[in-house]
Amino acid sequence: MTTTMSALGLAEDDVRDVLEAASFAPSVHNSQPWRFLLRPDRIELHPDPGRRLPATDPESRELRLSCGAALFNVRLALQALGIRPLATLIPGPTAPGALAVIRRGGQFTPTEETRALLRAVKSRRTNRHPFLDAAVPVGHRQLMIHAAEQERSWLHVVDDREEQVRLREFLRRAHQAQLADTGVQAELVAWTGGRAEPGHGVPPQSAGPTPQPQDEWALRDFSPGEARLRLTGKDYEPDPFIVVLCSFYDGPLGELQAGQAMQRLLLAATTVGLSASFLSQVIEVRKVREELRRSLGGTLVPQTVLRVGFGSPVPRTPRRPVEDLVLESSTAPNS
Repeated sequence: MTTTMSALGLAEDDVRDVLEAASFAPSVHNSQPWRFLLRPDRIELHPDPGRRLPATDPESRELRLSCGAALFNVRLALQALGIRPLATLIPGPTAPGALAVIRRGGQFTPTEETRALLRAVKSRRTNRHPFLDAAVPVGHRQLMIHAAEQERSWLHVVDDREEQVRLREFLRRAHQAQLADTGVQAELVAWTGGRAEPGHGVPPQSAGPTPQPQDEWALRDFSPGEARLRLTGKDYEPDPFIVVLCSFYDGPLGELQAGQAMQRLLLAATTVGLSASFLSQVIEVRKVREELRRSLGGTLVPQTVLRVGFGSPVPRTPRRPVEDLVLESSTAPNS
């Protein structure tokens, strides 16, 4: 069945371009947990409950973070079309079940920054390989910090040696807790190694080498079992550049804002040749996340931890067809 795509008075090809841009946002295990309800006057962003990972992400925090990243890409694509997007987060009864509603807010003249970020949407990758032994320049760091601030979030740079040691221990403990969790491991198996249905998941070519015992930072092993027999692995950098993206308050609104900040800073990093991967275990294990929050002073809410550096090119992970992202009115919550 052909899906008709119409919203905001845009041509169908433009609507497709907007949704395609949304689809390139990052998500846990490339689960892509978002769908869109198209209305004449708005685009509604909805979570896709069938793509929630209840063991890995029991509170749906990362689901909302991912949806926030997709929302940023929608905003960016609309700006490129000359539209100033007006996004309402957690709209409530006016759009039942939606995480956000995007309407026209007037005209927008695309800037060079807008065009550069939009170009980066398709070239951004989660890079699970070791990074080069090269420091991230101060100017690049400031670019990412500013990107987070533009989206009402805060980027904490872990540059103190004592703090690095503490975060590495948090990561080790969270990683061990997840290795012992059969539900988490089952989800990892289901979504990696080419086992997921076509169009999503982390395929072997995007998994990176198997982490080795001598690696100082506990990294998630995305490689399938048979690959572990082939890959000897390469030592990951012992002193990576680590940042913690934080919101100023807890809850769904903070997570959606942080998701938009995450995507803006990832795209900004891509424009200057940087790569990034996620150290998500620290956030996913609640007890460890709370300890991380206390270590940051208790006010900021850590939403994701990123490892950033200069990496070699990696292939794009698969994406769902745009048609699969469209939520039919008859199946929308309380439609």
